[in-house]
Amino acid sequence: MAPENATQVTEFVFIGVSDIPELQIPLFLLFLVIYGLTVMGNMGIITLTSVDSRLQSPMYFFLRHLAIINFSNSTVIAPKMLVNFLVSKKTTSYYECATQLGAFLVFIVAEVFMLAVMAYDRYVAICNPLLYMVVVSRRICLLLVSLTYLYSFSTAVVVSSCVFSVSYCASNVINHFYCDNVPLLALSCSDTYIPETIVFVSAATNMFFSMTIVLVSYLNIVLSILRMRSSEGRKKAFSTCASHMTAVTVFYGTLLFMYLQPRSSHSLDTDKMASVFYTLVIPMLNPMIYSLRNKDVKAALRRFMGNLCYSLKTMQF
Repeated sequence: MAPENATQVTEFVFIGVSDIPELQIPLFLLFLVIYGLTVMGNMGIITLTSVDSRLQSPMYFFLRHLAIINFSNSTVIAPKMLVNFLVSKKTTSYYECATQLGAFLVFIVAEVFMLAVMAYDRYVAICNPLLYMVVVSRRICLLLVSLTYLYSFSTAVVVSSCVFSVSYCASNVINHFYCDNVPLLALSCSDTYIPETIVFVSAATNMFFSMTIVLVSYLNIVLSILRMRSSEGRKKAFSTCASHMTAVTVFYGTLLFMYLQPRSSHSLDTDKMASVFYTLVIPMLNPMIYSLRNKDVKAALRRFMGNLCYSLKTMQF
């Protein structure tokens, strides 16, 4: 953290998604619905993949952790954001801001690599089906998930420490709806070259390695599917990874849109809109993508609801 004698700012003020007073209540209702659907969808995935005996494969183990990450990432952002729609002064303390940034980084980095892990899982399942339970054993699953969380936590500690190592002693108004790297560093009254470099290198490295894993995995999957003689086999193989391909396309497409814009058209307002998508909209969409396009999840949901209704009927008598 910045030394006390160099840090005069004790709180930050958010501009929010919009500073137009007439939009605050409609936006509050919109994002309340989005967050509510996010909580219900991801908690549903977590519950189904935990209690249903037919959803105990490595694919659903990773899906459960993706749901945990999506739920956590939204919960880091949404409650404070919703409160700020209803208050006149949208403030957050210095240390609350640092905590939010750190937590956000943990879960966004974890999501980037969890999607890469899930792509590798689909690659093994389709390209080496006979060795699937050996290559992706329970021990390997636990190791991959543990390394994902450990790396994301380490990255969050390093990056957030760098962002808050600079001095904030002038403006404290953040052009955003949560504490993020770029809008925070834009407020600093000291040299930000080193923190900006670390943020850029970290983001670029994470994107490069995770996207390389995803692209190589899916290139091999596509080649393997094209080599299949049976059209039924090709259809079945494609259906096992269609949901993940959709989720990956939406997530990485948003991040690439954000980071590959020309500097002339880049702005914090554009970043803000992209951030709404990958912190709130995508965590809401992922459970829908994986449930609506997955027969096993839909069947598990029907069994769960059937058992729940039976239990409720039994309790009434």
